[in-house]
Amino acid sequence: MTRAKTFNLADLLRIAVDTVPEDREALVCAGRRVTFRQLYERTRKLAGWLRGQGIGAGDVVGIHAYSSIEFVEATFAAYMLKAIPININYRYTVDEARYIYGDAQLKGLVYCAPVEDCVAEAIDAAPGLEVLLRIGGGAGGISRAVPFEHAVATGGGSVEDIELGDDDLVILYTGGTTGMPKGVMWPHKAFFYAALGGGGGLSPAGPIKTPEELADRIKTTYPLRVLPCGPLIHGNGMWATLIGLFGGCTTVLNDRPDLKAEHILDLTVRENVSVINVVGDAMVLPMVEALRAHPGRWDLSRIVCIPNGGALLSQHVADAFRAFLPPTAIILDNMGSSETGSAGSGRKPAGGGLVQLPPGPTVAVLVDGVRFAQPGETGILVRMGHLPLGYHGDPRKTAATFVTVDGKRCAISGDSARLEADGSITVFGRDSLCINTGGEKVFTEEVEEVLRSHESVTDALVVGVADPRWGQKVVGVVSVRANAPRDGDALKKHCRRKLAGYKVPKDVVFVDEVPRGPLGKADYRWARRAAEEALMPA
Repeated sequence: MTRAKTFNLADLLRIAVDTVPEDREALVCAGRRVTFRQLYERTRKLAGWLRGQGIGAGDVVGIHAYSSIEFVEATFAAYMLKAIPININYRYTVDEARYIYGDAQLKGLVYCAPVEDCVAEAIDAAPGLEVLLRIGGGAGGISRAVPFEHAVATGGGSVEDIELGDDDLVILYTGGTTGMPKGVMWPHKAFFYAALGGGGGLSPAGPIKTPEELADRIKTTYPLRVLPCGPLIHGNGMWATLIGLFGGCTTVLNDRPDLKAEHILDLTVRENVSVINVVGDAMVLPMVEALRAHPGRWDLSRIVCIPNGGALLSQHVADAFRAFLPPTAIILDNMGSSETGSAGSGRKPAGGGLVQLPPGPTVAVLVDGVRFAQPGETGILVRMGHLPLGYHGDPRKTAATFVTVDGKRCAISGDSARLEADGSITVFGRDSLCINTGGEKVFTEEVEEVLRSHESVTDALVVGVADPRWGQKVVGVVSVRANAPRDGDALKKHCRRKLAGYKVPKDVVFVDEVPRGPLGKADYRWARRAAEEALMPA
């Protein structure tokens, strides 16, 4: 008898495989192409091999690799076994990798050849590690690592007898910008609805109610071709990929470990991409500059949507990008995080702030951590409904982030927000980055957006630096275009035209480059050090 389908992501993939046309491509990466059926069959064989090595329910399998088809196969193979795949950043140092290996208690590890040196030095931090798979050709440097393709070729056997469930676990490790990385534990069903749109992200029919309904959504969804710019090790890249697969769409993966605008645009045109998932200014601005530098080189007329999430997309950058898109294309600003899933899509507020979310049953503003806001009150944005269980191995942080108010369990986002009279919510930015200067609150991202709108600025971060008069003063850490003057006064005047006086940087520190991660994530600790060192008395 055929087992009933669940909301385990492996079951949902099987529904997509059985629904799409036989020849539809699921993934394209680095010249390789696999159909949905090929993806599933390779994944099933890999799952059989892993099962034969002792990987099973609750076992953690790390994936320490660049984006690739193998990355996706390893992810779903783990899900087929009720195991838990975790993302490991390929930019980590040995010490950072050791921390994740140990914290997650790895039993299996899939890695790619370019990170092998790091893996070799870090694996002793996971004494329970029994299975090691290597993606990539050539002779491996770790003797007990098995070639990925060998595992696929020799794997097999049925996995249909494994009782998958809605409450099997997904764990997503955060980037660790506010301390060491933390593993956020999601039940599959909650993750599917909160982070992946519940099957309705690409369909006007909205979320599904049963797993079987996913087939109906796929049949009525236009076969889009989706390009997540971010890597699979980050939520943005993986979530976009999963949404595409569960919509029966083709996902084109960025095979480079870095973000090169020309490469993204080349992929967009060559693969007839219709949706580009981006992460803020640091990802979009280089594409705008490339388009300006090479007029007519890239035809973006097939683009229908640019979803943005994970970082601020400034209005002037969005407008500049829109000039190269067809008039019917839309740019969506999404709010979300590893702990909350998606809080929704919104628009730029007219009266200040980053984004205005429409009223909804799963978003609210919490005041003082104990009560829901009344209209006009400011507090912290929270999300309700489908939520994670908490942080892996950290009950203290779980209790601080996931709270119950008036009988409703809430995930605290950390974003300062105000409840408006019409029920909408204006989000201002990370409360932890808020600068208190002379008793006034300044949200860094608002000032950063204005600084970046100056024609000479290539990037900017804003931090608070201790000041005897103001308590903290607003400082901009800025990089400018080649040959542009480093004129702090000009930037202050530019800001004053668009911001209240207390928000204008008291000082501007110029740097050659503002370093960012592969998803454009800001390093505020670096920025604060750079500002303090530059302003230190001689």
